[in-house]
Amino acid sequence: MRAYDILIKKRNGDELSEEELRFFVKGAISGEVPDYQLSAWLMAVWFRGMTDAETTALTLAMADSGDRNDLSALPGHKIDKHSTGGVGDKTTLVAVPVAAACGVLCPKMSGRGLGHTGGTADKLEAVPGFRTSLSREEFFSVVQKCGMSLMTQTGNIAPADKKLYALRDVTATVDSLPLIASSVMSKKLASGCDGVVLDVKAGSGAFMKDFAEAEALARQMVRIGHLARIRVSALITDMDKPLGLTVGNAIEVEEAMLTLRGSGPADLRELSLALAAEMIALSSGLEVASCRKQAEEALDSGRAFETFQKMVELQGGDPAALEKPFPLSPCRMELRAPVSGYLNRMQTEEIGNTAVLLGAGRSRKEDAIDLGAGIRIHVKTGDYVEKGALLCELFAARESMLEPAVERYRAALTFSETPPKVRPIIFGTIRE
Repeated sequence: MRAYDILIKKRNGDELSEEELRFFVKGAISGEVPDYQLSAWLMAVWFRGMTDAETTALTLAMADSGDRNDLSALPGHKIDKHSTGGVGDKTTLVAVPVAAACGVLCPKMSGRGLGHTGGTADKLEAVPGFRTSLSREEFFSVVQKCGMSLMTQTGNIAPADKKLYALRDVTATVDSLPLIASSVMSKKLASGCDGVVLDVKAGSGAFMKDFAEAEALARQMVRIGHLARIRVSALITDMDKPLGLTVGNAIEVEEAMLTLRGSGPADLRELSLALAAEMIALSSGLEVASCRKQAEEALDSGRAFETFQKMVELQGGDPAALEKPFPLSPCRMELRAPVSGYLNRMQTEEIGNTAVLLGAGRSRKEDAIDLGAGIRIHVKTGDYVEKGALLCELFAARESMLEPAVERYRAALTFSETPPKVRPIIFGTIRE
């Protein structure tokens, strides 16, 4: 088998076999298929697309390119949750403990933030003493004792995806649905869970900018799950404005804890409950409506917060810290409304980039972040404001970081005399 022949076949729009795709993936890892041929193949896929069978075969090959987590020692169905990335997205910190409090096993490995989107692992490190790096034995023990664990990814998970993504990033082939779907799902399959709930974002702060693109991606990933014999459902959700009222790390954990204690923002509560209900349904096989009632009871009774506190304690953190305000960076600046009117639009990706300027995010993987930096939002799309009203507060370690960030945030907002049409937080749900 030659890479050249596979390139010709895909260039001509023909379907590749599982054997050919595995040859290509194996060659990517070993170096037997050079980068220039991998790049040519990626561009051929971008133009010609892939069938469901091809995409599933590629996903399985990438999942098998490294370690596969064996979670069989944990009894019952293990359910994961994954977001395609957004601004202010702290639903993992709410939805997972809600699901765990309802009996779902949630052994979740979380990533770090890069660019305008945040990472759950970074946020968790704002909890005093909390350890995101655990041994396999510790990870299993925490899940067995409280139903959930949140930790950073360990081992050599889907190395082929890392290789191909690095090439996609420099060959203008990132925005290919089969390549995106296989990238996400290969890591989910390698994680070892029996099911996954996907939060597929659409809007100015998401990778997929419109609903049609997000829906197509969600359907593709659900089909891959079905063909790979794991349970998958997907919510298509709004990212045309930040989720909740905070963007950062410590500041987002504080908001998530308020939500677990019953006083968080309505959009964060609603999306977290919807995701948790899907997780419970995948685990139990029950109707989503009855699972939603379970999720609401777990949240409103405080059981979900107690579950999160127990996990924090088991992973070395201070559970009492979750009931107090989190310390933020010392330098603060306000942004006030330049006119009276309705906030018509928030360019959400730019708001995420504002948080990066403040030190709350990374431009490069090796960058350090300031856990106390961030944004507290007072006005969101659809709200009416008087001139001079407080729009947001920005926090940073140094005064010099504030003015450029304020200017960037200001440029991300537009105002109007008439109220805009406000989008729902959830556009739809895709199931098998």
